Amino acid sequence: MTGSDSSAEAHAAQPGRGARPRESRAAFDALYARLRQVADDTAPPDRPGAPTGITRATVLAAAAEVRTGLTVSLASPIDTRTAPDDPHPAVHRITTRPRTAAAGLQFATDRFAMNVHGDADSHLDALCHVVFDGTLHGGVPASTVTDEGATALSVASLHDGLVGRGVLLDIPRLRGVPWLEPGDCVTYDDLVAAEAAQHVRVGAGDILLVRVGHRRRREELGPWDAARDRVGLHPAAVEFLAERRVAVLGGDGNNDTAPSPTDGVDFPVHVLALHALGVYLMDYLRFEDLVPRCAEAERWSFLCVVAPLRLPAATGSPVNPIAIL
Repeated sequence: MTGSDSSAEAHAAQPGRGARPRESRAAFDALYARLRQVADDTAPPDRPGAPTGITRATVLAAAAEVRTGLTVSLASPIDTRTAPDDPHPAVHRITTRPRTAAAGLQFATDRFAMNVHGDADSHLDALCHVVFDGTLHGGVPASTVTDEGATALSVASLHDGLVGRGVLLDIPRLRGVPWLEPGDCVTYDDLVAAEAAQHVRVGAGDILLVRVGHRRRREELGPWDAARDRVGLHPAAVEFLAERRVAVLGGDGNNDTAPSPTDGVDFPVHVLALHALGVYLMDYLRFEDLVPRCAEAERWSFLCVVAPLRLPAATGSPVNPIAIL
């Protein structure tokens, strides 16, 4: 599909920046079929759940991106307070509190619980997270996800972590605004234009990070019900991921626009990326510390290290990705 006429026609039909285009179910189904074929043609048959395009060679090349040794967290702080976008926040409790007057050795202990796939905390979606038409990615039966956990395509597939070249495309910077308003869509053309403006090109095995300004808007205006209104990619923009063989897509929002621009499909980007392509997703990251560093250096690529928890059968994991510049 890469560079094909059909691909060019697909994204050439998208509206311009700032539009909120609708997509018919027929157009979505055709795009899904094309992306599913790309995944079938490129996925390593002996490594189910392996991230697309990440090899020892791409990791070594990504390590060469390090120039200063500066490390920057890409995670949002975990909040334990109820908010419009976080009705079931993380729970943190001190389970053993030290006695201040006691002599000798003591320990302070605590316990943590989290709704992994919420609309506020940074997390990674495993390939078993999305069930579409009764299957997981690659046609794996949905029955492999049980009450005890996922027996296939769980986050355990990433027990050695995700390491690659991170590339940050800053769409509000491209459009000259502090953030994109909820309901807007990032188009294929936005991604290409951001590459050109930032003098960077996304390649095979990259960890693509797309900033829409969700976190900055939340910090300046306060939280809102992001389940109902948020910025994400237009579904047709997922074709960009396939053409460049991106391994991971990370956003400071959910990666999907709400309300959905696709008739009859509520999370089209999740379906196309996770289910059709096998591209891992990271939702609700935070790029506000990284952006000024990249702008100052005039470099928008870096080594990126993502280490999900070693949860044997989970559908996702909280993450604190680290950019190393």
